Amino acid sequence: MGCWRVPSPVLPFLLLLCPPLSPACPAACRCTPGEVDCSERGLRHVPWSLSTNTSTLWLTDNFITVLGPRSFPPLPKLRRLSLSRNRLELIHSQALLGLGALQELDLSHNYLSVLTPDTFLPLTSLATLNLGSNRLEELEPELLSTLPQLQALLLQDNPWMCSCNILPLWRWLSHNREKVREKSLLLCRLPEQLNKYPIMAFADESFRQCQDTSLSFKHYITFLIIGPFSFIASIFFCTFLGSIVVFYHNLRRESHCWRRPRICRVH
Repeated sequence: MGCWRVPSPVLPFLLLLCPPLSPACPAACRCTPGEVDCSERGLRHVPWSLSTNTSTLWLTDNFITVLGPRSFPPLPKLRRLSLSRNRLELIHSQALLGLGALQELDLSHNYLSVLTPDTFLPLTSLATLNLGSNRLEELEPELLSTLPQLQALLLQDNPWMCSCNILPLWRWLSHNREKVREKSLLLCRLPEQLNKYPIMAFADESFRQCQDTSLSFKHYITFLIIGPFSFIASIFFCTFLGSIVVFYHNLRRESHCWRRPRICRVH
């Protein structure tokens, strides 16, 4: 059977008549150029068949509970991502790999209680982060220091534990007031006597007891060195002191014998 050959001058003309294939759109989502809307679709995982040209991704009002390692396909042009109103409890430290261009991230209205310092490490371009309405009792400043472009941070409506553990976060907030939105809504939940007390209303004097009693790593090393040394030194000191007492007692006995030789011979 012979094969049809298309004349070379005709091939470019045919390519112009055939429109290029459009990037695949996840079956549960609505797609427009650059934007993918997967809101309110009952999703439990992030759709994988996303175009690399996606710049905005809406995943609000779904049932996503965990973001595991590499939960997203490579999206080099993604600028805005919303995971608001899901059931997120855990974000793996490598869940956001491939999202280096992301500028806005909305994680509000979820169940997040712990975030590791490496959670947002891949997001070197992130400018706006919304962690409001979660279950955060404390937040490590190291996590925020990995975001060099951060300009706006929302932390309202979290059950903050206003103990000594919140001191590092309070210091960060005090030095970055211009980045913290809705500062008046950062309220203590525990302990009970500080319920609804504004975190930003604390002063240095409020943490004086924490600063006086907190021990650094160097302090612990010093104790480990001084402790055994002090114990050994005390043993030598007690032995030396005991030797002096025994020597003094023998010396007094000998002098007593010189004075009363007959009594000493009897004994």
